[in-house]
Amino acid sequence: MKVVDGQRGSVRPPSTAPPVLRRGPVLVTAVLAALGGAVVPAAALPALWRVWQLYAMLFGLVAAVGIVAAVAVLGWPTRRTAHFGAFAAALALVLWVLSRPLGLLTRFDPWQPADTVAGFTDYVAAGLQVVALFGFLVVARRRAHPWPSALRRVTAWVLWFPVVVAVLATGVAGAVAAGDSSTGPAASTLLDAGPGTVEYCRSDGIPLTMDIYRRSTGAPPVPVVLFLHGGGLVLGNRKPAGPGALLAGSRFGPLRDALTARGFAVAVIDFRLAPAAPWPAPLTDARCAVRFLKANAAALAVDPGRIAVAGTGTGGTLASLLGVARGQDAGPYPGQDSTVRAVAALAAPADFDLAGLDPLTRASVLMALGRSPSTLREASPLTHAGPGAPPFLLGDGGRKSGEFAARLRAAGVPVTEGPVSERRVADFLASADG
Repeated sequence: MKVVDGQRGSVRPPSTAPPVLRRGPVLVTAVLAALGGAVVPAAALPALWRVWQLYAMLFGLVAAVGIVAAVAVLGWPTRRTAHFGAFAAALALVLWVLSRPLGLLTRFDPWQPADTVAGFTDYVAAGLQVVALFGFLVVARRRAHPWPSALRRVTAWVLWFPVVVAVLATGVAGAVAAGDSSTGPAASTLLDAGPGTVEYCRSDGIPLTMDIYRRSTGAPPVPVVLFLHGGGLVLGNRKPAGPGALLAGSRFGPLRDALTARGFAVAVIDFRLAPAAPWPAPLTDARCAVRFLKANAAALAVDPGRIAVAGTGTGGTLASLLGVARGQDAGPYPGQDSTVRAVAALAAPADFDLAGLDPLTRASVLMALGRSPSTLREASPLTHAGPGAPPFLLGDGGRKSGEFAARLRAAGVPVTEGPVSERRVADFLASADG
């Protein structure tokens, strides 16, 4: 006991509570990065669950640990919780390294459901976890400082604010892109219900989806146009609305309506995107889609001998390759080939030579195809132009499309060029596929 001002009182033992860290801009940035890096794979869990529940539970557990750690650091900012946050971020990074660069998770790539809108979504999640890991370690290693002045706090937030906004926007964009794979109707592997949303191929264990549109059911077999979306082989998906449609371009809806009005069925597909799936994955998927249409023509009420292909941007490049790069078909639906009756390629690059490209286009090509000269030549329709190709519509230009058209004409292939409307595309395909 001790006497204070003549009064007896209890001796208060020194506090053993861990020191509380300031919720400064570095800590908030680390928390936002951790939340974003955890929410991105969590958003794709419903789609992953439909493929394999074991991977879905594993990824869900790691995401849950990351979210709990981020909330703990923000609510109780101590060195202990900061270390917990760093551990959760490191755990998520280990899972990403095992599954993506090393490919040690067998059966299929579990990140593919998150990469259906942007082929680099899993890299975004990993990058956010790197930011979270270093942010939490920096916060945990800081020594206790007296509370800074208001001027110092405001200055720190002003200087750091762009970083906070960038991390927040990146996490939100990644979560929206990853979550788009879980929206819409599930693909059916049964065709007895008639045209709709179906699984057309399962490449490396990943189910790939096709939507089929037609004006009426129960009619005689009709010609069909396979549509391939744009997006630089890195962005976009088959859906008519949502983030994937925004990134793929706006021409599919009007073109679909023009084609169905002319009596065509229209099939539009998701294909694997780079860099998650390197070349030639998109072309392999497009070929599989053509074989699927031929093998299941009776169930889909389409004419297997009247299949055309159309695409915008790099989707048009894939369409052109279906017309000119007639390699050996392998994979599902043996006995079927991927030849088509006509090709409509709109604003489609015909060559991927890196020389003369602006920095942004060059970066896009490198992300989609890499820098191997043989791969760039293989992915360029200009390389394969020759006799035996079907009629071509090369609309609205595209890199070296004029040279591509000249080579096709020299080989005796009918070619139509120039600016085109959706109605003109439908007229061309009706004439060439009729």
